Amino acid sequence: MSTTTREAVLSFEDALEKFDPTLGLEVHVELNTNSKMFCPCPTEFGAEPNTQVCPTCLGLPGAMPVVNRTAVESAMRIGLALNCSIAEWCRFARKNYFYPDMPKNFQTSQYDEPIAFDGYLDVDVDGEVVRVEIERAHMEEDTGKSLHVGGATGRIHGADHSLVDYNRAGIPLIEIVTKTIPGTREKAPLVAKAYVAQLRDVLLGLGVSDVRMEQGSLRCDVNLSLAPAGSGSLGTRTETKNVNSLRSVERAVRYEIGRHAAVLSSGGSILQETRHWHEDTGVTTSGREKSDAEDYRYFPEPDLVPVAPSREWVEELRAALPEPPRERRARLQQDWGFSELEMRDTVGAGALGLVEETIAAGASPATARKWWLSELARRANEQGVDLAGLPVTPAQVARVQALVDEGRINDKLARQVLDGVLAGEGTPDEVVESRGLAVVSDEGELSAAVDRAIAANPDVADKIRDGKVAAAGALIGAVMKEMRGQADAGRVRELILAKLSA
Repeated sequence: MSTTTREAVLSFEDALEKFDPTLGLEVHVELNTNSKMFCPCPTEFGAEPNTQVCPTCLGLPGAMPVVNRTAVESAMRIGLALNCSIAEWCRFARKNYFYPDMPKNFQTSQYDEPIAFDGYLDVDVDGEVVRVEIERAHMEEDTGKSLHVGGATGRIHGADHSLVDYNRAGIPLIEIVTKTIPGTREKAPLVAKAYVAQLRDVLLGLGVSDVRMEQGSLRCDVNLSLAPAGSGSLGTRTETKNVNSLRSVERAVRYEIGRHAAVLSSGGSILQETRHWHEDTGVTTSGREKSDAEDYRYFPEPDLVPVAPSREWVEELRAALPEPPRERRARLQQDWGFSELEMRDTVGAGALGLVEETIAAGASPATARKWWLSELARRANEQGVDLAGLPVTPAQVARVQALVDEGRINDKLARQVLDGVLAGEGTPDEVVESRGLAVVSDEGELSAAVDRAIAANPDVADKIRDGKVAAAGALIGAVMKEMRGQADAGRVRELILAKLSA
């Protein structure tokens, strides 16, 4: 548990009475290339620390970088999917400041000449389309990862010592930066969440990243400022760094609106700074005072030639783009027979791709939606993670439904099967076997259980004999209780009515 100090926060409603929020979102996307941005080191997630490094990504003297062509192509595809213009000529720059986890002490990035610029993404928010304008999408490399040991928060303050893993240093990144997003008012948190969710869908469709927020392959920095209501001006912004779930994006925006409003209402001023988001407490804390661009001493990277993609290459990539997300949603809604509200809830829950994959694995649209938006959504909410962060795959969910359709389990038992899968006990079939969850289909065993229920409830049995068939529910419940929910309720009902038909 973080020992964060809570600052004063105005209620969301009171904040919006006094102030207008303006958003800006920066999303960092790790590309799924086989090698790093400027060297041939592998990029596999979860490898032993410092095993995927070489002289280039370690910044050793004399090592020379070479641009990853696939990363450049992925960057252009992302730009095109976001309706951006693709630069005819661009180059890399050195962004200079001390990186404990970047051994070169500079990051190779793009500054005033990004590969993609001036685009937009139309985002659906509660039935309204909000156009989020994209300022730029540029190429850069990721840093290494620091692990602070011995403190209570996992941050450097209070830690005994720090360890650095350079495996991530040099992995290709695309940073997608929006222009300011004004006028969202009370929908600001939802717009931020919807934008990141829809951007994730775009990236998944392109196949350029696994966009696993819980693993850090998609990270969002939330810029927020407040200005007096109706003034049309911009306030001083803060940047909440590395928010790693859709749920947290929404919560971070909502919290910062309340915090900014409390500071300004008390006569204080907002410090332009970076902030850290704490998932456990739902608050942000101060990081460091935010630097301006000139503080980074950008200058062109002397060891890399400019990137000048031909127009033929650009148009070839444009022609091969997948279906745009809004068109895809409209098509899937029609194919699946979902109502507008059902589709909106599916998209809002971040479940569209999961439902689609579950259907592709054999489930019906209705059952796929049922599992993801009810049972699994409840578990994700309890654990404070996005649906995609749950340790269950669409294929496994489809298999659970197949077991129900085959009559091997019922819906109640299916929930226990999901519990086992989420707990890491194996595949759905293995969980059914190990937990002994299969529906009892032995006719003799079912018949004996029905006889015992009838004998224990003679008054109910008499009602059924007198034609009150609805009373059979009490006997069915008794049988299901005795058999721990593992009886076929339909077959139990048939047996009860057959035995009492005289």
